[in-house]
Amino acid sequence: MEQFKLFIELTRLKKPIGYMLLFWPCAWGLTIAYDFNNEITNYIFFLFLFFLGAILMRSAGCIVNDIVDRNFDIKVRRTRFRPIASGKITVTQGATYAIFLCLFAFIILLEFNKLTILLALSSMPLAFTYPYMKRFTYWPQLFLGITFNYGLILGWTSVKSDIDSIIFLFYLGSIFWTLGYDTIYGFQDIKDDEIIGLKSTSIKFKNYPVRFVSLSYIVFLTSLLISGIYLELNSFFYLVFLLIIIQVVFFQLKKINIENSDQCLNIFKSNNFLGLMILLSLIIGKL
Repeated sequence: MEQFKLFIELTRLKKPIGYMLLFWPCAWGLTIAYDFNNEITNYIFFLFLFFLGAILMRSAGCIVNDIVDRNFDIKVRRTRFRPIASGKITVTQGATYAIFLCLFAFIILLEFNKLTILLALSSMPLAFTYPYMKRFTYWPQLFLGITFNYGLILGWTSVKSDIDSIIFLFYLGSIFWTLGYDTIYGFQDIKDDEIIGLKSTSIKFKNYPVRFVSLSYIVFLTSLLISGIYLELNSFFYLVFLLIIIQVVFFQLKKINIENSDQCLNIFKSNNFLGLMILLSLIIGKL
């Protein structure tokens, strides 16, 4: 039972924000590709598969991240009690868990078409090299955005079996969404990261955080709006875009305070609601 509790802690299953932020782009890509004149049960089934895949891959990613960062985590107040950093779970145990999680994710992946399987497998190097980026560049959040939003392409190809230019535009914009919210998240660890020599956009842009996050979100919202126009979504999409999505983003920017870790965490978590609202806007925009 104690090992099970440690496994839950290791994979952050009690913190759903991580796998939800991985799931939303998958759901967006699936939604804009899906023809809702067809049987809705297929759409729900694909959503469920992507949801399970997001949980499994995010859990595996957390383990790999903790293995790679174990010598750094022990020096950071927020992460020093993580199971691998504190020695409660060995590196070998963690690696074994990660392998089994990836195996289960691969079994789910086999439910999709060949193009989606191929693209998903090609993204694995991105997922497992991300933890090293903070050692070499101030832009690890950019690499996280490339990895976390890859599901947009997979969601599209799971239905279309091909790739369209619009999905690349949406994908590019979504990278900036992650760039913005993970920069906010990183403000929690600025002091510790600077002491131990890690890099991030949170450190690079700490003197003008609102300006940088605003620019990132503007790029994301612009790509979302252009995608809506290209896909000829109905007026309900633009209504939700103006009345809810824009307001959530404005709330985040207004509340940014890099000296308040709890507030930065709450702003970061609000992106789960933002992801849901974007999904709903795309669904009703296509109906």
